[in-house]
Amino acid sequence: MNPSSKHPSQQSKAVLVTGAAKRLGREIALQFARQGWDVAVHYGRSAHEAAKTVEEIQGLGVKAEAFQADLSDEVQTRDLFHSVSKVFPHLECLVNSASIFEYDRANSSTPLSGKSLQEHMQINLTAPILLSQRMFEFQKSKLTKLGVPSVIQLLDQKLVNLNPDYLSYTLSKAALLTSVELLAVDFAPHLRVVGLAPGISLPSGNQTSEGFLKAHQMTPLGKSSTPEDISKAAVFLAESSAITGTTLYVDGGQHLLPSTRDVMFKTN
Repeated sequence: MNPSSKHPSQQSKAVLVTGAAKRLGREIALQFARQGWDVAVHYGRSAHEAAKTVEEIQGLGVKAEAFQADLSDEVQTRDLFHSVSKVFPHLECLVNSASIFEYDRANSSTPLSGKSLQEHMQINLTAPILLSQRMFEFQKSKLTKLGVPSVIQLLDQKLVNLNPDYLSYTLSKAALLTSVELLAVDFAPHLRVVGLAPGISLPSGNQTSEGFLKAHQMTPLGKSSTPEDISKAAVFLAESSAITGTTLYVDGGQHLLPSTRDVMFKTN
């Protein structure tokens, strides 16, 4: 899409996607670009992948730029938003996609440790909250907006289908889920806050292709979410000005099937 061919309501809308160099973050960034949004691509250590993502987005005829920041560092997290808002003054959406997902469990050979819990909380909870606050302050100061801007927090279907696997990860995402309602109330009417909870969408860790395929089919619909499903849902939420303070589960109904173990352990 050529920028000059954009619909007037889309002319300058921009989105910041954290963790946009790879996996779901990358697919979300590309989908926004396909819909005419300019894209700020955040990355931590994946500079090469981020550059490729930017190049692909620019090939769609919209503006894109990569921004490096270590989200475990509060100063870098705050500086990230400042840098992005300078380059993209018409920032209308923040997608907090970056996260860490490492195994621990209270009753296992890999028990939860204070270090692991703190790392998950910093990346999966603190950084999204800090960036959301910056987004609110930025939107509150703007005289005109193209709609009601939004923050989209990437969550997980397992938050309504709890099991004890990945304890630090689950606790951090559960806190982020709670923040959706709290921030939606606190940031209104300047900013919407919504949650987006995927099901199993991409292989994780040492999961085999065969194991992933089996796990992906363990839903009422016979398939869980794809990266395309999640990226389209993100754009939908960004462009739906009446949606705030709620979470959309995009998982093929995976959250409706209770399980005592994470699904990836049921397919080995």
